[in-house]
Formats: sequence, structure tokens, C-alpha cells
Amino acid sequence: MNVLEENPYILQMDTASFQRISAYISKEYGIKLPESKKPMLQGRLNKKIRSLGMTSYKEFIDYIFSEEGRKRELYNVVDLITTNKTDFYRESAHFHFLTNEFLPRYQSKRGRSPLKIWSSACSTGEEPYTIIIEMEEYKKRHPEFSYNLLASDISIRALQAAYQGIYEQSKISSIPLDIRRTYFLQSKTDPHVFRIKPVYRKKIIYKRINLMEDSFGLLKADYDIIFCRNVLIYFNKLTQEEVIGKLCQHLRPGGLLFLGHSESILGMQLPLKQIKPTLFQKI
Repeated sequence: MNVLEENPYILQMDTASFQRISAYISKEYGIKLPESKKPMLQGRLNKKIRSLGMTSYKEFIDYIFSEEGRKRELYNVVDLITTNKTDFYRESAHFHFLTNEFLPRYQSKRGRSPLKIWSSACSTGEEPYTIIIEMEEYKKRHPEFSYNLLASDISIRALQAAYQGIYEQSKISSIPLDIRRTYFLQSKTDPHVFRIKPVYRKKIIYKRINLMEDSFGLLKADYDIIFCRNVLIYFNKLTQEEVIGKLCQHLRPGGLLFLGHSESILGMQLPLKQIKPTLFQKI
């Protein structure tokens, strides 16, 4: 049984409304939303529609594209659609390579120069906080080491969650207990809720960046490390190449680009060489 079709309390998204919102998301953010994503959209948008006192998707779509709706709700809708699930230590081999192979070589060549890292699609913070943990653990062994970390996302809601750094116990259960005790505080009112300690939350600079826009080209720094994982899968091939090309403009020669496990740059004309699966170096 299709729950979305059988449940009368769940609003049904008509084809015209789906095409209108998916065309906007594709044009403005490069994210492709095939027909198969309609149940996902309904699941994410129904509560919002009900909260606005509306009774149909047509009414809702007309509103968010009106002058008033664009100001009040369109960003909220984009947040609901574009926020994606992530985890601490997702694709852990990336972090093992970073701390055990790349950083020792980096220090031998760059000395005390701060390592510049960009988590370009940070979602709700699991990736940048994993980076923080790894960098701080490395720093314990190499006190002279320093780093800067920028975390960005298209979703304001995701950035706010990342900034807060609050997670259910289930989200951090795979992290060793000694690491949890070092970097997290347990809630005094709910033992199943944890928060990144303030000293580590403050180490991250957050910025809203749409990877489709040229405006992120205003970033001044050349980064040594860029994470752009599990983002390209939402773009078509041409958009993928455009986005990675712009990222490369902010990656110093010899710097690393980390992609997701299902992402590839095969056949793209980019100044990158593959050194491991989903790991590329600027040439």
C-alpha cells in the first residue's frame, strides 16, 4: 500500500505543482528532482502547508512564489527540500588518509602555516565536527599544528543546527567513548542528548553558500582541503563539472578534494588527478 496515496490526511501533490517547484530548485540550486522524489517532497512539505492553514499544493506553490511568499517562506521551503542526512565519520577512510598520510607531508612542507579546510556542504554539522575532532587529535601529537575551518551549506536551517551542535545519542554512538567525553557535553535534562563543547564549536566559521552561484567566488582563501561529499549526486553532469571547476579555483595546487563514494569526475576536464577512490589532488 502506498501510504501517501491511501492516507486522506496527507495532501497530494499535483503534477503541475511538482513540476513548478522542481524546475525552480533545478534552476536556482542545480538539484535535480525526478518524479520519484515526489513522495519525499510531500513528506517534507505537508507539515509546512498545514501550518500555513492551506489546503492544496497549488495554493501553497502560488503563495511561495508570490512577492510576500518569496520574502517569508521560500527560503524555508528550500531548506526543507535540500537538507540531507549525514553522519559522523561518514566514509571514515577519508579521515584516516587525511590525518595519517596527508597531514605529516603537509607539515614537513608548510611548517607552521595553518591548514585551510572547507566543508562545502556541511549539512547539520556532522562532517565539520568530525574534521574538528581529527584535527584536534592530531594537534595533541603535534602542538605546533594549526588549522582554519569554513563550513558552508545552502540551507540556513542546516547551518543553524550545525552551529548549535546538538545531537541525539544515536547520532554519536559510533564515536569511541573517550572521544565523546573529550568533545561532547551530555545534557543535564536529557541523558540521550549531547552537545559539542563550546571551545570546539567556536573553531568553525559558518557561511551560507549556494554552490551554483558565482558569489562563492568572493571567498578570498585558497584551501588546502575541500570536502564536497554526496552533493554532486543531486546535479546533472554539466552542473557537476561547473561546480567542481569553481571549487578548484579555491583549491591550492597540491590540495585535496574529497567527494562522496558514489561520485565521479570521469570524463571531466578538470585540473585534478585521482590519488584514491573519491579523492583528488589539484595539479
